Amino acid sequence: MKTERKELKDLDLLDRFLFAEAIEDPEMMELILEIILGREIVLKHLPQAEKEQRSFLWSRQVKLDVWAQDTDDVIYDAEVQKRDTKDLPKRSRLYNSMIDSKLLIPGTPGYNSLNDVYIIMITPFDLFGEGRYRYTFRMNCEELPGLGLCDGVTRIFLNTRGSNAEGVSDELISLLRYFEHSTEATAENSGSDKVLRLHEKIEKLRESEEIGVKFMNAWEEKLLDRQDGYEEGQKAGLAEGEKRGIKKGIAEGEKRVAAKLKASGMATEEISRMTGLSEAEIEKL
Repeated sequence: MKTERKELKDLDLLDRFLFAEAIEDPEMMELILEIILGREIVLKHLPQAEKEQRSFLWSRQVKLDVWAQDTDDVIYDAEVQKRDTKDLPKRSRLYNSMIDSKLLIPGTPGYNSLNDVYIIMITPFDLFGEGRYRYTFRMNCEELPGLGLCDGVTRIFLNTRGSNAEGVSDELISLLRYFEHSTEATAENSGSDKVLRLHEKIEKLRESEEIGVKFMNAWEEKLLDRQDGYEEGQKAGLAEGEKRGIKKGIAEGEKRVAAKLKASGMATEEISRMTGLSEAEIEKL
């Protein structure tokens, strides 16, 4: 099994490892959120990368790429997704519900104290096929389109390969391009001080020996997991092949016995009883 290794210096922000390392730096997380949302963001706590969410011990484990909270107690979940798994809308629904399940302290009366939540997904593909860089969803009434539910939940899907710039800033487009191509040239062509500042910090991450070792360990661990899965798959395949071979051998043996019995003049019904073959199968021999 051959697995090509990508060097740390070649990672882009769409690569989950670099993204997770980057946004653990609160300044980088603030820069990214400010460009996406178009307002100042001041984080209350350090962002948490790959924060585990689970309602119960037996429920499905969910790992959020990045979890952050600002000084207004707004919660942000930011995710990067390079492959279109065809399930991102429903995945965002699950992430939202998992976050909500952790927000109310047991015994809290009412629900108005629930924090506002933003689920942000950044992808190199157009999930909805309309050429937009950004798709923002909030709950609205079908009968009265201008009537919003105002439940405090916003889900944003960002497309790094958009073509329709309507409703988005040039700075956001530059940021999305930088996510996919996190290079000095992309940063310099952005015309954004925030993107340039982001690139400075990304370069420091790439040059860090500590992050380099961490990346190497993560890659080796992932490789070992793949090898284990490959070997288990091989063993399972061999076992299944052996099982099928035995069944096929038994079946062929039964047919040979049936053919000899038929040639000896034994009744088809009796042969069927002895070999387990159907009378139709015996007639074909």
